[in-house]
Amino acid sequence: MAQPKYIMDVDKIQQIPKAEREKLKQITDKFVFRVNEYYLSLIDWNNPNDPIRKLVIPNEGELSEYGRWDASDEDTNYAAPGCQHKYSTTALLICSEVCGAYCRYCFRKRLFRNDVKEAMSDVDPGLDYIAKTPEINNVLLTGGDPLILATKKLRYIIERLRSIDHVKIIRIGSKLPVFNPMRIYEDEELLNLIREYSTPEHRIYIMAHINHPVEITAEAKKAFEALHDAGAIVVNQTPVLKGINDDSDVLAELLDKLSWAGVTPYYFFINRPVAGNNDFVLSLEEVYNIVEEAKGKTSGLGKRVRLSMSHTSGKIEVLAIENGKAYLKYHQSRDGHYGRFMVLDCPKDAAWFDDLPGNEQYWEPPKKKVETVVSVNEMPDMPQKKKRKAAMN
Repeated sequence: MAQPKYIMDVDKIQQIPKAEREKLKQITDKFVFRVNEYYLSLIDWNNPNDPIRKLVIPNEGELSEYGRWDASDEDTNYAAPGCQHKYSTTALLICSEVCGAYCRYCFRKRLFRNDVKEAMSDVDPGLDYIAKTPEINNVLLTGGDPLILATKKLRYIIERLRSIDHVKIIRIGSKLPVFNPMRIYEDEELLNLIREYSTPEHRIYIMAHINHPVEITAEAKKAFEALHDAGAIVVNQTPVLKGINDDSDVLAELLDKLSWAGVTPYYFFINRPVAGNNDFVLSLEEVYNIVEEAKGKTSGLGKRVRLSMSHTSGKIEVLAIENGKAYLKYHQSRDGHYGRFMVLDCPKDAAWFDDLPGNEQYWEPPKKKVETVVSVNEMPDMPQKKKRKAAMN
């Protein structure tokens, strides 16, 4: 396959002025940088506010004091090495620490630290845990980006999962359909793998991460079509990000273009308060209003999207924010409180569930299931330099 060239040194991007590249180096010392030539080609370098540029080119706000490395306390979800089990029916296999490019807003920036090892190339402990836990009926492969892995490795994982009777759905979280669509539509082995194991009884879902309509190129549509033809179901999720897609016209266009391409709008997320994400923060009220305006400009197909926070305690759906109140519901709950309705005061600057006065009455901080998992929140703020493997194929 002819694949785009990957760039891991910001100094090699000549479209960025040299003085600016020098400034960005201190950011890439803390937060890793990676992009490819195809994705860079989507940037309008004459526009300083280009959304694709903001998605992958470091920004000085990343060094601002803000947030936590693990804002949703995922360290408490690990039940086996590389395997999270937060909700009763769902398990996550963190099977890759590499992505097609590194989004600057990523909520798992911690995985790309040289001194963190949560993603596992050896997925057997996680697969063994899933096999002996019958309440798990769907598994999400995530990371990093699982579609970065060699197809041979993906086949091993998917074949093992399909041998477990109680696993009905396999989900693959990926931004490759827009980061590197050629990896999908040019790899017949990958498409044959999906064709073999995404059946009318047991589907494979691709959980795409498409943030902006500019990403939906002819190549991306070709990747969607290849996935559809192979029997996969493609859905989309994106946070609403300041300076990138915080515009109702942009989000409405995204909802329309996804629907037209046969990609189900699934989630709009509140951006998690993760270290380095300061420049992308919007208040809950701002996000709610933008999303509702966007939904008013699209069809019922676009309106299927839900606005949610992936909080430590569960997925919290934002139903409405009006007259200084937030109307919320647990869309998913680690403690079995699905459907719990909440009404809380919502200060103008509240940007996360924890910012709402009285939120503490609805949840308790969880404890780790596996003590051997290190909490990145307790590690030094600057990653400790170690020699790093390029990928885990």
